[in-house]
Formats: sequence, structure tokens, C-alpha cells
Amino acid sequence: MPVSDDVLAERFAEHRGHLLGVAYRLTGIVADAEDAVQEAWLRLSRLDPAARDAIEDLRAWLTTVVGRICLDRIRSAAAQREHYVGPWLPEPIVSPLTPTAEASRDPLEEVVRNDGVRMAALVVLDRLTPEQRVAFVLHDAFGVPFAEIAEILGCSSAAARQHASRARRLVAEAEPPPRIELAAQQRVLTAFLAALSSGDVAEVVRLLHPDVELIGDGGGKERTALRVVSGADNVARFLLGLVRRYGDEGLELARPVLVNGDLGFILGTEPTGDGREAMTPRVSTFAFRGDRLAAIYDIVNPDKLTRVRFDKLS
Repeated sequence: MPVSDDVLAERFAEHRGHLLGVAYRLTGIVADAEDAVQEAWLRLSRLDPAARDAIEDLRAWLTTVVGRICLDRIRSAAAQREHYVGPWLPEPIVSPLTPTAEASRDPLEEVVRNDGVRMAALVVLDRLTPEQRVAFVLHDAFGVPFAEIAEILGCSSAAARQHASRARRLVAEAEPPPRIELAAQQRVLTAFLAALSSGDVAEVVRLLHPDVELIGDGGGKERTALRVVSGADNVARFLLGLVRRYGDEGLELARPVLVNGDLGFILGTEPTGDGREAMTPRVSTFAFRGDRLAAIYDIVNPDKLTRVRFDKLS
């Protein structure tokens, strides 16, 4: 008996969260991920009854389709990045610290529970070629056979294996910090914000890993670091300079949230009336090594913050 459109839609919905996770890890942009999933549904729904019946594993079929769609998108994005102003960071997925009924129904909530979508991991993925990223993510994260990946990439299975192998080596060399428990993140960040607010240079430096990096993404539209700031002393000077420029009101109003499943903050202030500038609304999140900050990600590009409610800072 042919599969009806209603039944097909129900089966597709069961895999939507998984497909969003695949597409987001491949593109780093929520809208692109959602578009890829929608396009996969359209391709599925347009199949004739015989073609629908021939699909043995719908989840695997849809994963492959999404991978093919995303490959085209990240190839196009790679060309566009040549003209991007400053570093590029993935679009953050922001969710409340305390789960709400509304948030629990959001398919993105399933996505952020995966360790592979923490910001530190996505930043490393963005350094891979499109072919390496697709081969690595689809095979290592989602178990897609190399024969199917080869069809997506338009190469041999051996070449697909090589793309994944090179990606695996590059990821291992980059060694993105693993996710640590939220309680440990909270302890470090509470101490760090207190040190920034008080201007305690020595304490700020102590809480930063010696190899810490601060990466800002303003896309040429808002102000943040135009280049990666490296090293504890340099990052401390940069951040304390921001506090002197904007005042510590922004730190006091920072609202803790989850950013890609890790602790982060939504920041943004109105002018204080004392001559200081208003802080640009931003989302900041972090990576940790032990009890120190290993990376700070400062996302200010408004194009990547359209889903963030800055009107709820209190």
C-alpha cells in the first residue's frame, strides 16, 4: 500500500531534530540548516509512490539528502567568506538556563545537547574544506557509509575516506576543549566577571589559560576584535579596556543563558549618561580547560543574533 502524504509527514517529523543537527554542524547557520531540512522534505514529498516505497531506511536517506544540500551551501559560503570582515563564528543557538515548556518543543533543543555543536568544536570544523567537513561529520558523527558520502562528494569511496581522515587529523591537532559540567563553568565565570568588574588584572590573568584566544565576529557591522586576540595578558588588557570604555553596567546586566549547550551571556546596555558609549548587544560564550577560560567567543554581527531576545535582559 502506498505511503500517504500524512504518514510521510509524520515519519519525517520524527527525524527533524536529527536532520537539523546534521545541517547545523555542516553549515554553522541556523537558517541554512532549516532551509536544508525543508528542502529535504520537499524532495521526499515529490517522490512518486514507487520511489517512496523503495526507501529502506528513511533516516539514512534523509541524512544523505541533507548532506548533499549542505555541501552546496558551504561551498558557496566558503567563497563569500573571502570578503567577510574579521573572524567568522557560527550562529549561536541561545536557550534559557532553566528549560521551559516552549523551549522543550523547539527542535533546536535536541541539537544543542550534542557535544559536537559546542562553539569550540564548530570553530574547528569551519577550518576544514567543504569536502573534509562533509566527510568527517557525516561519517564520524552520524555513521554514513563512505560509499554514500562518495556519491555526495562526486568522488571515489577511497577519496571520501581520505577527506575524512585528513579532517580527523586536523580536528585532533586543533584539540578543541571538551565540554565541562555547567556547575564548573558557573564557578569560573562568576569569579571571572567579578575580577573584570573590580579591575583586578592579576585575577583576570589567573583565570585565563596561557593560550587563551578571544574571537570576535562583528562582520564589519558592529565593533569587536577585528583579529583574534591571543594570550592571557593580551586578552586581559583587551577585556579590561572594554570595561573602562563602557563601564561595568553591562557586566551587571549580563543575563546567563546556554549558548550551544554551554554557559554564556547576553549583554547589551543603554547609554549610562556619564559620557560612556552603550555596549553593542552581543552573545558571548566560552570554552574551558580545567578551571581556566581557554576561549572567548564574542558574537556581535546582528545578522547572527536575529533570534536572540535582547529585550529581556532583566
